[in-house]
Amino acid sequence: MSLAPAERVSRGTFNLLPVYIGTFCVLWSFAFVAGKVGVMDCPPLLLLAGRFLTAGLLILGFTAVRGEAWSLSWRDIGVFAILGLANNALYLGFAYIGLQSVSAGLGGLIVSANPVFTALLAALFLGEALTWRKLAGLFLGVVGVAFIVAHRLSAGTDSLHGILFTLVSLASIVTGTILFKRLAPKGNLWIGNGIQNLAAGILLAPVALSVSSLGDIVPSARLIGAFAFLVLGGSILAFLLWFHLLRVCGATAASSFHFLMPPLAMLFAWLVLGEQVVAQDFLGILPVVLGIYLVTRPGSKTNPPQQTEARI
Repeated sequence: MSLAPAERVSRGTFNLLPVYIGTFCVLWSFAFVAGKVGVMDCPPLLLLAGRFLTAGLLILGFTAVRGEAWSLSWRDIGVFAILGLANNALYLGFAYIGLQSVSAGLGGLIVSANPVFTALLAALFLGEALTWRKLAGLFLGVVGVAFIVAHRLSAGTDSLHGILFTLVSLASIVTGTILFKRLAPKGNLWIGNGIQNLAAGILLAPVALSVSSLGDIVPSARLIGAFAFLVLGGSILAFLLWFHLLRVCGATAASSFHFLMPPLAMLFAWLVLGEQVVAQDFLGILPVVLGIYLVTRPGSKTNPPQQTEARI
């Protein structure tokens, strides 16, 4: 099956790709902190169902107001609905349940293993090259993440129950990444993201209402702030950037940026939640950064990488 083609950049065009990558990493990593804040005052599945439904209605409503043409086929609509199940309902559903008993920093650490499994599955199902350089980079990333995880687990502040839920959420986002590249939906990513959020909200709402009650929600300023960030920064902008990076960078290279999430998530968790961060945590950052460089470094001159237009 063919993948969505990338567009070339003219030589004089300013490359916005690094800006998109940096923005995505900040939004994605801070979402762990916002999620941790949100589940303090709201059952996790209710928080997510409301988030997805609000984001989906905002995106599609804004599209309708602007009078944009519906550029998706029925196949593309179905693909984005499936991605909503994997990338939203399952991934974040399990992650938010895990956040009730694990720290935001550790949640970010576990999900940052995304590039390892994505690279392996991309080689099997997408035909992406898995060179020794990429393997070395992925290995270094795993070593750095594992070092930080082992140290934080030794402190005994996180539960095995929550870790298991977070591992299932990791499997869901890896599956969603491969499905996006494999099924290659065409058309407007903005509308596709709206369909994905709306489908996830519709699927998750009955489940959320069956296991929790609206009376369990504790209205607060921090809940409103967390919800607003999760809708606008997480469900809308971060996922739009993520799909764009998948198209222009490839599944392996795009997923490797998740190795930046552990230090960023720990930094934000320390600043906002006061979670403990010690020197041993930062020792794992060095192999992580080197691993990202090896996975994403341009190839040899005989095989120059395609330049793509960083445009949404």
